[in-house]
This record gives sequence, C-alpha cells and structure tokens, in this order.
Amino acid sequence: MRTREGERFWPQPNPSPIGITITMTNTVIECILSRTAAKYYDPAATLSDDQIRELVRIGTTAPTSFHLQNWRFIAARTCEAKARLSPIAWNQPAITDAAVTFIVVGQLADSSVIPERLAPLVEAGVMPVTMVPEWEILARDLYMEYPQRQRDEAVRTGTFGAAAMIYAARSLGLGSTPMIGFNAEAVHREFGLAEDEVPVMLLSIGAERPGNWAQKPRRPVADVLDLV
Repeated sequence: MRTREGERFWPQPNPSPIGITITMTNTVIECILSRTAAKYYDPAATLSDDQIRELVRIGTTAPTSFHLQNWRFIAARTCEAKARLSPIAWNQPAITDAAVTFIVVGQLADSSVIPERLAPLVEAGVMPVTMVPEWEILARDLYMEYPQRQRDEAVRTGTFGAAAMIYAARSLGLGSTPMIGFNAEAVHREFGLAEDEVPVMLLSIGAERPGNWAQKPRRPVADVLDLV
C-alpha cells in the first residue's frame, strides 16, 4: 500500500481491462483505525436529544436481512435512567459518566412484517410490488421453524446498527464503549422489552476525557485470512 498526499492507493499489478484504479481517501479508514473502546468520559458533557436521534438514524442505515429493520434503541440519558441501568450492568462507570448509554435491542426475525417494511421501497419505485410476496416467502422459509435463526438474526441486526453508531460517534469526535456485561433478564424486565426482543449490547457514547488507550494492536492478517 502506498501513501501520497493523504491518500491511500491499492497497487494493481494487473489493472482491470477498463483501466479502473481504486483510490481510497483516508477519512473513513483513519476513523476506523483510530477507534478504541473508551474507558473515561467527561461526565459533565451531554448530547441533545436531536444529536441522540441522529446517531440512531445513522445506525439504522446499516444492513438488515430482507430489510426487516428488526431493531430498537433505548437511550438512557437521564440520571434516573442511568441509575436504573447501572446496578444491572455491573456498575460500569461508562453507564453513568457517558452522555448516553443505548440499550441496543434486536427483534426476533419475523417474516410477517415484511410487507410493511418493504412498502416504502415500493412507493419510492425501488422495487416492484410483485417482489414483496417473494421476499416474504423466502424469509418465512428461512426463519419460521427455526427459533435459533430468529435469535441469531436479532443479534446480527443489533450489532450492525451498533457498529454504524460507533464509527459515526468516532467521526464526530466522541468516544464509545460497547458492553456485554449486564444481566439480560433484568434489563429485559426493567426496561420493558417485548417477548420477541433481545438486549444485544449496551453502547455508551459521549465526550472522552484524557487517559483512554489508543487502539490495541490486532492479530496479523495472515493469521485470520485465507485466500482461496
């Protein structure tokens, strides 16, 4: 990989027949590479409700199977809400110190919602109406008789959404901390999750204070990649 004038170029020893060279500016890449899980937050810093809504809006642009959009986000941003969440999440400091801690909720995959979720696509001319029942049948065959697949999809969906919010936060100069240390049953009960909902993770977001680590070194690509 070569660097020139702030850009990253991927060498192409065998250029494509139409002569395309892939050029990547470093803005997004450096955001990803510099992200780390924050430990220390400025407890005096806040986010407005509109800023919280915008983070969720960005999160919901992440991909979901069959466009199910089977997620929900509970934003604990008041002292009262944080006080309810903290003791059932191991009293982790990020919950009370960060501006907001999201309970990222995945919903069990349910093919019956597909007509409703796809209706805006049909209205916008993105997909033909005849394709809607095809998708519903495929999703029904994939999920209906397979509870584990339904739950797996809930977790996948919530994770995709949380990841988008993590990188959006980083691009805005905010820290983030994804957490799996919580009592799932207690969170489910305390925050009124529905029977078909799964608390996937907690995600704290807020202004950082000094002392957080840089991103930790990762395993070499050679150890995790097979080219076949």
